[in-house]
Amino acid sequence: MFAVTGSTGHLGTKVISSLRQHVEASKIIAVARDAVKASTLDVAARIADYKDTEALTRAFDGVDTLLLISSSSLDSRQIEHANALVAAKNAAVKHVIYTSLLHGETWGLPFAEDHLLTEKALKELGSDYTILRNGWYWENNTSQLPVAAQSGALIGAAGDAEISWASRQDFADAAVAVMTGAGHAAQTYELAGDAAHTFEDLADEAARQSGRPVRYANLSEADLASTLERAGLPRSVALMVAEIEARGVAMGRLKDTSGALSKLIGRPTQTVELAVAEALRA
Repeated sequence: MFAVTGSTGHLGTKVISSLRQHVEASKIIAVARDAVKASTLDVAARIADYKDTEALTRAFDGVDTLLLISSSSLDSRQIEHANALVAAKNAAVKHVIYTSLLHGETWGLPFAEDHLLTEKALKELGSDYTILRNGWYWENNTSQLPVAAQSGALIGAAGDAEISWASRQDFADAAVAVMTGAGHAAQTYELAGDAAHTFEDLADEAARQSGRPVRYANLSEADLASTLERAGLPRSVALMVAEIEARGVAMGRLKDTSGALSKLIGRPTQTVELAVAEALRA
């Protein structure tokens, strides 16, 4: 039996869809907070919140392999991940796979510390484990491109740092490869796209495909936070996003040349050309 937490999120839905191509739907459990959203996945759903250890324990009952997708609640995910790991131990899950952060120990930010603490707890759990240190999804930044093509500016605070972007589908397929494959116990994989690009490269490709001028506007951390807050993000989130970009991404933390992701999925990762094309069609 396979279970996926965060199953109704952007990554989780892709994992479920990909997993269904490799195992029978009857062997897949979608763990989610929202029963209505989970009902669209066409697999069995068990309703549980990361904050409820007892509900998680019931959700993990009978599960052999668990994909623990990291929580998006940046202010509380240390506790939420700890709850999920306690529940996995209570339910005697045999193999726990966790989606962590590329080059996590190099960041020196609270955002990364959450992942490192979860990795440590996972290694001490007593079950087989695999750590998938995911890099940045193309979608994190290409989602801005339609607006950038209209306004003429793609904003950020990453400077000229190179980023090895890959698509959510690439990372989902890697998770499924580990869930259904052999030889992955006690492994930590640094996962990133095959090629590295800058935000300026992204803006240039958007300009080429849209036929409109698009430039990359590199902002200070404070200016990016203010811009994000004016766009509707809560102040605490805007400050955290700006910190991550200015003090992490800008330092080159998201460049990786190992090719581990494409090796796991058995194909090249998504190119900048295709990522931009998909975003502009949206």
